[in-house]
Amino acid sequence: MEQNASKKLKKNKADKLKFLLTPSIALFIIGLDLWIKTYLRLNFSFQSFPLIDNLVYITVVFNTGMAFGLFPGKTNLLIYLTLILILVFLFFFKKEQKKKINFLISTGLIFGGAVSNLIDRLTLGAVVDYIDLRFWPVFNLSDSCITVGAVLLIIDSFRKNR
Repeated sequence: MEQNASKKLKKNKADKLKFLLTPSIALFIIGLDLWIKTYLRLNFSFQSFPLIDNLVYITVVFNTGMAFGLFPGKTNLLIYLTLILILVFLFFFKKEQKKKINFLISTGLIFGGAVSNLIDRLTLGAVVDYIDLRFWPVFNLSDSCITVGAVLLIIDSFRKNR
């Protein structure tokens, strides 16, 4: 009887930690990305300098469109689209029964990235991008988190089907 109670207590602790994982990751991404964007925007707007010579540059630009500069100047449309996507994403997050660690990390990355870019659109009318590889459009930490989170979810979905 005592072993069952101990197992149940451990399971409850694990469930609480899992419950906190996604919002913790999201809040960390939001805070870090907004801090970087604010610092760069206030000190280096429209400037470019090497971070790692001939490999990675910091180039501060303001993207009024979405990925790859698509739909420039459509800020209101992109705000509404992002809000709808976040709501749909939250619906599927809540619906998912088996909240494994990969799923929780992925959703934290995606949600944090989406919210950080949404905050930019709402407050600045554009997303601050700053990572420049010179062979790819300039992007930011939030974009990277959304991409990595989506790739992890796709990989995880293949694992479930096996």
